[in-house]
Amino acid sequence: MTVLENTPDEKPTASSAPWCSPVTERYNTRIVLTTYPGQSAVNPVPLKWGEKDPQERGPILVSRNGKTLNRRNAIGAHGGSYAFYSALAIAAGDLPVNFKPDFTNTQPTFDFPPQEAWGDPTKIVSMDPFGHDVVKHYKKHLEDGLDARPTIAITRATMRVSEVSDAVKIGRVPVDGEIVLNPSGDVRVTKVAVEPVWYLPGVAARFGVDEGLLRRALFEHTGGSYPELVTRPDIKVFLPPIGGLTVYIFGPPGRVSDPNFRLALRIHDECNGSDVFQSDICTCRPYLTFGIEEAIKEAQNGGSGVVIYFRKEGRALGEVVKYLVYNARKRGGDTADKYFQRTENIAGVKDMRFQALMPDILHWLGIKKIDRMLSMSNMKHDAVVEQGIPILERIPIPEEMIPADSRVEIDAKIHSGYFTTGRKFTEEDLKQVKGRGWECWEDVTH
Repeated sequence: MTVLENTPDEKPTASSAPWCSPVTERYNTRIVLTTYPGQSAVNPVPLKWGEKDPQERGPILVSRNGKTLNRRNAIGAHGGSYAFYSALAIAAGDLPVNFKPDFTNTQPTFDFPPQEAWGDPTKIVSMDPFGHDVVKHYKKHLEDGLDARPTIAITRATMRVSEVSDAVKIGRVPVDGEIVLNPSGDVRVTKVAVEPVWYLPGVAARFGVDEGLLRRALFEHTGGSYPELVTRPDIKVFLPPIGGLTVYIFGPPGRVSDPNFRLALRIHDECNGSDVFQSDICTCRPYLTFGIEEAIKEAQNGGSGVVIYFRKEGRALGEVVKYLVYNARKRGGDTADKYFQRTENIAGVKDMRFQALMPDILHWLGIKKIDRMLSMSNMKHDAVVEQGIPILERIPIPEEMIPADSRVEIDAKIHSGYFTTGRKFTEEDLKQVKGRGWECWEDVTH
């Protein structure tokens, strides 16, 4: 029987674990499966979530390399799901085990002013409010050899979206030279990428559950991947292996936090099939491009436009589940009254996006109110309003932008409570709303 180390004091030899001997050039033979509070080798750097002074708050340290191993004050790994690609690169010999990035010239292109919410442990629980300025705030820790890394990056870019280019060509969106740069529809934008950083007590409170239950569920249902979730209750921060988000800001970024300027906002959850490949079975890409256009117009009118893109593919159920649902819909009768039932049969729930954590990015940006919310989602609306951010107007997707095969989706959502200024559907109405060609779906030659 192979016994692996679960405390820093036990040392299995290479002979007791022969499978690990070929990798001793990169790792020693001691494998620390987990740690416990109070062990002699455990000395985490203090981390006080909610402190408004970043020095008092402290850096977030998750690395298991070098000096950082014993000073870790968080669970998980930087990079979200991309941490696994880093591990592959190390195993393949393409990346050194103890590699540390050189952050020269990586500083933000815009210095977002600190917001009151950055020091409120109830307002921001799913991202590090100081994650964009790690080099500035934690230079001493970096110089001491600790592996602190940014979890937010801020840059500038030019984007081109075909639907926006078409709107420019027909004159619906003007070329102003500041935001829309030319007749081809190139648009200037500030982008903010954010990796998730969860403050576990705050996440638990946001969902109304016990922190211990949350930790146990995260441990059990990630295959036991993070044992310190249950062995280290003193560590309160977790970097989960999930997708992050990207903010797209149109117009001067400083306007976003100024309530004197109007704000148009689209909060969009990832849909690869529609957003990228333009499948017409849902309204995702049309609503996304509509949101981008309206955000641009608001910025051109002297206000601010923001689009936030969350990586929650297929209602956070994943693309495999989504395609299984498509099959079940088309083979079982694709009608609006059964739309959510098809998903529940496979996934157990109709939606796992859980918008409770979504408003954190709004707090980080300093958004005080939303003049025009480009969303029909009741869950998004309620989550934002519950966090004390008023929404003055809700804008549904224009009827003419709804693809033919997406009526099943949109009508089912409206019936379930999605906002609309148009027709409301009864249960009997939904039975008459059918997906395109499902009766002979598999007989069609592609």
